[in-house]
Amino acid sequence: MKKTIHSKEHRILISLLREIREDKSLTQSQLAKLIGSDQTFISKIENSERRIDLIELRVICKALNQPFLEFVEQLESKLKDY
Repeated sequence: MKKTIHSKEHRILISLLREIREDKSLTQSQLAKLIGSDQTFISKIENSERRIDLIELRVICKALNQPFLEFVEQLESKLKDY
């Protein structure tokens, strides 16, 4: 499997993360502060300039007060439609 930030699956992942962040009324800067990073880190993720690993995803979910397993279930549901 080719790793790419330009796949349909990756776009769905990023879209879901952004959707949850916005539903929580958090800016990129606010989320970045919660995870001990800077706004450009979140921006690069959301603009598909940077991949995130599983641990980073878990940290972001935790900061969003989003249970990790629930996030994965939502992602799987969206990917089924793909």
